[in-house]
Amino acid sequence: MSIFRTSNLFPQTSALLVSASLALLPLVSPAQEFSAGEPIGAVNEAGERIPMSANVKVYGSFHFSESCTFDPERNLILAMNTGEQGDGTENDGFVSLINPDGSVHTPKWIGVSREGLELHHPLGSAIHNGVLYTVDGTVLRSFDLATGRPLKSVEVSGSTFLNGIAVDSEGAAYASNTREPQRIFKITNDDEVSVFAEGAPLSLPNGVAMDPDGNIVVVNIGDNAVITFSPEGEILGVEHTVESGNDGIVILDNGIKYVSSVRYGSVSRIAPGEEAEMIASGIPSAASMCYDSVQNQLVIPMNPNYSLAFVPL
Repeated sequence: MSIFRTSNLFPQTSALLVSASLALLPLVSPAQEFSAGEPIGAVNEAGERIPMSANVKVYGSFHFSESCTFDPERNLILAMNTGEQGDGTENDGFVSLINPDGSVHTPKWIGVSREGLELHHPLGSAIHNGVLYTVDGTVLRSFDLATGRPLKSVEVSGSTFLNGIAVDSEGAAYASNTREPQRIFKITNDDEVSVFAEGAPLSLPNGVAMDPDGNIVVVNIGDNAVITFSPEGEILGVEHTVESGNDGIVILDNGIKYVSSVRYGSVSRIAPGEEAEMIASGIPSAASMCYDSVQNQLVIPMNPNYSLAFVPL
């Protein structure tokens, strides 16, 4: 008796067998293109997506934002948001676009879709030459600044907890490893990884920035040192902020440094050749801040407070 005759005799059994067989096959969905989020809007009754009207302001849109960076071309703040920080497999970090007044432009720009995206717990961030850089665990990730599309992910061998980041004129990234081993890593544009600096005076290194002369400046959480390294790794000088426990650093074109203390909530200002002065205080968890060069203000993520602080200069 053939299989076909059996199927004809027991049509219900045959259908069940076919259904069960199909259930065992892997589910294959068509590949989807990466997409970035749109500015705030809603679909109206006619089925059209309408941008939010200009008389409405929305604030918030953060999930443990640890750093920000500023895009002067679009006059927007890019806020990096970590995911749930569970077992490391969540892949739910995202980037918000924020207007200079603190209102939300795009709640989830990078991260509205996970197709082609891996972004877990982004911390420090920087922009250079049309590219957004961020550190995520032990990986340096880069994204196209115009579209949000992922570009590269580079595993930083020897790192354990990448935190702050700066990028030089050649596109080389300098990233701090705050936990042991306490180091500054250099990742070239060709993805070559090396140890740029380690040991004293680094003490839980965190924020990293480039100064106008192309030097690399690092701040510590462990003390109040602000350390300037030459591109060759030579220590050129050590300055000190008013309080220790520092995270963010901004350096203006005139050489003035602003440093935020994540432990003690203050912002220090260091003018060239002068002692540090405190210009703001009482900012809880003042993390890796950025400089809004259009509005001339500091923007400071406040980690577990899920918010940004603004300090006009």
